[in-house]
Amino acid sequence: MKSNKIWNIIAKTEDSSIINEMSSKIGISRILATLIVNRGYRDVNSAKDFIRKGQEVIHNSFLLNDIDKAIERVLKAVDTKEKITIYGDFDVDGVTSVCILKLYLEKIGGIVDYYIPNRKLEGYGVSTEAIDTLRKNNTNLMITVDTGVTAIDEIDYANKLGIDTIVTDHHECSDVLPNAVAVINPKRKDSTYPFQYLAGVGVVFKFLCALESVRAGIDIWDATRKIAYDYSDLTAIGTIADVMPVIDENRIIISIGLARAEKTDKVGLSTLIDICSNGEGKSYKAKTKRKINSNFVGYTLSPRINAAGRISSANIAANLFLEKDKQKAYDYVLELCEINRERQATENRIADTAYEIIENNGYIGKSIFVLDNNDWHNGVIGIVSARVSERYGVPSILISFEGNDDPNSPEAVGKGSGRSLGGLNLVEALNSCSDILEKYGGHELAAGLTIKRKHIEEFRARMEKFATNSFDGTEPVRLLDIDCEISSCDVNVNLAREISCLEPCGASNPTPTFMLRNVVIKDIVPVGMNRHLRLTLSKDGYDYTAMFFSVSPQDFMFSRGDEVDVAFNLEINEFNGITNAQISLKDVKLSERNVHFEKINEELFQNTKMGVSDLAYDYVVPSRDDCMKVYNFLNQSSRVGKNNYRYLRLLSDLSNESSLNYVKIKFIISIFRELNIVNIDFIDDYSFSFRFSYPKVKANLEKSNILKKLKQQFK
Repeated sequence: MKSNKIWNIIAKTEDSSIINEMSSKIGISRILATLIVNRGYRDVNSAKDFIRKGQEVIHNSFLLNDIDKAIERVLKAVDTKEKITIYGDFDVDGVTSVCILKLYLEKIGGIVDYYIPNRKLEGYGVSTEAIDTLRKNNTNLMITVDTGVTAIDEIDYANKLGIDTIVTDHHECSDVLPNAVAVINPKRKDSTYPFQYLAGVGVVFKFLCALESVRAGIDIWDATRKIAYDYSDLTAIGTIADVMPVIDENRIIISIGLARAEKTDKVGLSTLIDICSNGEGKSYKAKTKRKINSNFVGYTLSPRINAAGRISSANIAANLFLEKDKQKAYDYVLELCEINRERQATENRIADTAYEIIENNGYIGKSIFVLDNNDWHNGVIGIVSARVSERYGVPSILISFEGNDDPNSPEAVGKGSGRSLGGLNLVEALNSCSDILEKYGGHELAAGLTIKRKHIEEFRARMEKFATNSFDGTEPVRLLDIDCEISSCDVNVNLAREISCLEPCGASNPTPTFMLRNVVIKDIVPVGMNRHLRLTLSKDGYDYTAMFFSVSPQDFMFSRGDEVDVAFNLEINEFNGITNAQISLKDVKLSERNVHFEKINEELFQNTKMGVSDLAYDYVVPSRDDCMKVYNFLNQSSRVGKNNYRYLRLLSDLSNESSLNYVKIKFIISIFRELNIVNIDFIDDYSFSFRFSYPKVKANLEKSNILKKLKQQFK
């Protein structure tokens, strides 16, 4: 795993006086005060408001354009028993939008169905084929949720078939809006609504508040409280999953919704939470009622809900949230969990194939990776693209030709998904290739595209040229924002509990990230079928449990005994009635003092390599015995799954071999690579990965040009 993240410490020394005042006057720790200042609240009153969520407000739903028209049309459909179909998207935001609208409309007497397109067969958005299906099913009114604002031709087609449409959406609008009964979207260019960052489910939530106010003849704020009590749980989940900024009324909606989720009366949601909290496949009678926070939603619930739409059918997730029978809900949850496991397995298979392509086909050193395959599941290639970019520190695009009758035909159509890093705007890059793309869209760091097979090579070349020009000889920038450095004694349950007042966290209010320096790795244990690591870290007599998710043993460049700096989130872990503070690692780097020592050794090696060193022959030139010691040690390491090393760590592990040093070990590894004694890949100047092929012919070290040159140089 190549980690070239730049650690950006947000806390500034010049803020010390503000932090001290805030800490003493509010009665909070300096660490919490630092986190609050980092989030832009620089005086005592604004800090108090932030903690108690006093500065955020729920806006009046009637400020949304067209909402009166939408209410009038829906109430007419309910009164006259017209067939209403909710047309949604297949992600968490779309599914939760469908469900809260369906639950409410049925509650007030509506005849309601829903339609979510199949991601693999139909793709995103409203289609004329789907509208034909709705017409056959006698739909009179279509309400789109989390989609529809760009479906101008499709809604015109619905109008011709006699289907009225109400659009509720939160995506960017073009200059021309669909010819619908109403278009409710806070991002309309003529919008009168004061907050534009609602999720799709947030827009539906606001619509229900206004609808209930008119239907029940009550004040909008009373209606809002009622709708929040009934539907804020699913609204919060959809908003978190869609990574909406946790500011303004989103912070209120999510806060209320997470609290409601803990006591939800929705059988399906309750069952999903219980099983995910207490172990998949176990009884739906929960042993432990857990605190529901944004991390649990984002990393535990959302992947299972999303998996349905990615791998199978989003209807499974929707049916779960609509289900009233406990046993049926339990069956739906188990199905979702099984689909999620299938999603993970599929994702891992694609990732392994992608890594193999990159490492065996000359991609290393390129500015962007454009990979294609005939069999990749297009529902998960976006996730894999993110993993590829994280692993190699390079933007990537994965394209799948799955589903074509002849995927190798020049006319075969591939669907792609890409992820970028700082320094390359992915949409601008795709725009430069618009003449050879069928369609594309997205934003700076994530985008999708459709392309024909015949254009792949040209697309790959033009993207490489664009990326090279964008980075202009520099590496892609990956910033990791760290709130502040803390001491070893600060890593405890008390701090984890105190910082929970910042919840809900998410976009624009990130989970706090801390830094500890000079921590020693005491133990490394693979977990989750080698997909994750559990580390034991130690400093100043304190031992900590740390989880490093999505990092395998093969990708981890450190070993037991290494001294490192760590960036992490601090969480509360409750297991078997015991509460502990747990570190969730974001990144690990060699400690600064070891980096300094490493650089000194590397400089000595480089000088020796260039022939400007006055070291002794025996210090530099490896003997056959030296080579055997390193070979045997690497062979033993490989047999226990350790296939990468930092030279400094290898030297430390071989410390009982007095004849070895940093310079000699680097030359030995270079000789192994030259003679193909061991398959060596140089990761950077300080580390390498390796694997054994066990050649039948014994290697002759005297054939090494590197060794010959060294002997000549130091004779």
